[in-house]
Amino acid sequence: MSTLAPVPRGATLIWLVGLAVYFLAVFHRSSLAVAGLEASDRFGITAAQLSSFVMLQLVVYAGMQIPVGLLLDRFGARRILTIGTIVLVLSQAAFALADTYAVALGARVFVGLGDAMTFVCVLRLVNTWFPPRRIPIVTQLTGVTGQLGAIVAAIPMTWALRELGWTVTYLAAAGLGVILLVVLLLAIHDAPQQRRVLGPPLSWAVIRSSLAESWRHPGTKLGFWTHFTTQFSATTLSLLWGYPYFVRGEGRTSAEAGVLLTVLVVSVMAAGPLLGWLITRHPWHRSDLVLGIITSIVVMWTVVLAWPGGAPLWLLVMLVVVVGVGGPASMIGFDFGRSFNPAHRLGTATGIINQGGFLATLVLVIAIGVVLDWRTPGSDAEYTPEAFVWAMSCQYVLWGLGLFQIWRFRRQTRAELLAADPDAKRHMRALG
Repeated sequence: MSTLAPVPRGATLIWLVGLAVYFLAVFHRSSLAVAGLEASDRFGITAAQLSSFVMLQLVVYAGMQIPVGLLLDRFGARRILTIGTIVLVLSQAAFALADTYAVALGARVFVGLGDAMTFVCVLRLVNTWFPPRRIPIVTQLTGVTGQLGAIVAAIPMTWALRELGWTVTYLAAAGLGVILLVVLLLAIHDAPQQRRVLGPPLSWAVIRSSLAESWRHPGTKLGFWTHFTTQFSATTLSLLWGYPYFVRGEGRTSAEAGVLLTVLVVSVMAAGPLLGWLITRHPWHRSDLVLGIITSIVVMWTVVLAWPGGAPLWLLVMLVVVVGVGGPASMIGFDFGRSFNPAHRLGTATGIINQGGFLATLVLVIAIGVVLDWRTPGSDAEYTPEAFVWAMSCQYVLWGLGLFQIWRFRRQTRAELLAADPDAKRHMRALG
């Protein structure tokens, strides 16, 4: 078994600061999850209009992944991370002061823009500052620790909205980024011994080449569909529809719904380090692990949706625990991208892969809102448990598509890998 290479001096500090920025982004991204009902009352909107907050936020996030990846390869993590933090602070402040649906919608668009500039930058810092054998576990720790932002956006946000009101709560949230911006500017370096690193100038020829080469390898496509299929269920619950589903679909109290959302995030955090260790020890079986996790999520949702009447609390806890594992499982997609792309286009490949889960989430968020309005007609009607069963069943279409594509591209990836190195399977197994 090979020994782990030492971590460069300062790497841990760089990672912690980047992680704090990602924490802030997740907080802002998730801050609407427990405010869905308040937003409906504040702006007088329907379920489909409520979905549009998250929809546009995710459209911008997913649509910006490739441009951000290209800019990251050109200008480095420090500059892009700084811009992203500034955009997040300003957009969340605008959301706090919004008193019309149109203004609030515009603010959430820019929340998505700032959010899009954070995670891929932190992954670039991890890949630059840490030795290869440490990258999977640090990547998982990045993803799951950042999800603490979702915890802060669950129970404490519920309390703050009730006690302090909409404007004060969201202005306070925006203010957190000002201090963090100063720390970022003082601490972040793009690489050891280099404060800023610039890549080759961008041109249409360079952009086309980088995108084509990244997407050409089936390993990048495997990473994309892994991210697509594992993440959307957990993200949809945590971003918007979990709280209404548990309260109105399953008849749980506000406190119980908040606890279930917190358990979801705790599951994400607990599973991440374990998955990071497993894929480091067994890289050949990464896709087997992904397929097993997706199957478990499908089975749990099937049991809950088929349960006569409201599902018992213990079953809902099991659901959010299993669904939560899908969050860190999506990070395995980035490991596929790292394995099959050179460093100079890693930002582009990461951006492509990072689109997957959020595109799936976008489709699901819209579908749930449309189906709820369809099955619960009338502007004053409350969503019924039956309507939520119909709405949550939209997930099966996405699972079916994703599972087929993972199976397809893992076969192609393994075939191409073995054609280039007939002993690749033995070598990868020997890493454990």
